[in-house]
Amino acid sequence: MRFPNQIRTFITGAGSGLGREMALVLAERHQARLLLGDIDTTAAEETARLVHEMGGQAQVLNCDVRDPEALAQAARKMDERWGGTDLLINNAGISAAGTIGDFSLDDWRWCLEINLWGVIHGCHAFAPAMRERGNGWILNVASNAAIASLPEMGPYNVSKAGVLSLSETLRGELGAHGVSVTVLCPTFFPSNLLDRFRSSHDRQRKMAESMFRRATATTREVAVAGLNGCERGRFLIIPQRDGRLIWHAKRVAPEALLKFVTERYRRRVLTRR
Repeated sequence: MRFPNQIRTFITGAGSGLGREMALVLAERHQARLLLGDIDTTAAEETARLVHEMGGQAQVLNCDVRDPEALAQAARKMDERWGGTDLLINNAGISAAGTIGDFSLDDWRWCLEINLWGVIHGCHAFAPAMRERGNGWILNVASNAAIASLPEMGPYNVSKAGVLSLSETLRGELGAHGVSVTVLCPTFFPSNLLDRFRSSHDRQRKMAESMFRRATATTREVAVAGLNGCERGRFLIIPQRDGRLIWHAKRVAPEALLKFVTERYRRRVLTRR
């Protein structure tokens, strides 16, 4: 089922990066009616301005996804303003890296509260009405980290693997009621994830910066891939070739992949001594 014209959409983390790009694509293609959630309302207002230029409608909501009431308020505002929600995009997220035992437990909680609990809060607030109505789309933004689970990325890996598992669970629960669930698992692309990056060692930030600099996919390409897959009712969207190679390797030869990753990591550790 294709997205309707003027699709009623709520997006978290809509002030910049992937959230903003998805808002602009929806405005350009579907003249979407958008509620833009973000903790940075100034950035979200800029997204709203760009949405209006593209022919869409937009309102801004100060939304901290760690607060379940903020997501409940978003669902109420969508009902009041547009009579419901067609598309929920759980996009807000942060990045983190750290070795287990060094990365603080407070930072673990911070990462999980935003990346995983934020998505749980969004689904909890919006899914019941979609199920009752019998249609709708949910697009959860995870990461290829949910599949690859590379060393020194435990907090981020766990949070994104949780989003993938949650999405698969919802796909089964809501599919019987006409609601489609999609999870987006990109690798690196230009974003503002490093703005709130936390790590247990400086070298982890330097590694992340290097990976983002080497990214070849654009933010728009990732946004379009996610929205196209969601509209077509696909479950798992992995936009980039390197991410798809990892996914296939893990399915075909998981033990071999783990041995390869472990050996590569062991060599890197030895060179740092």
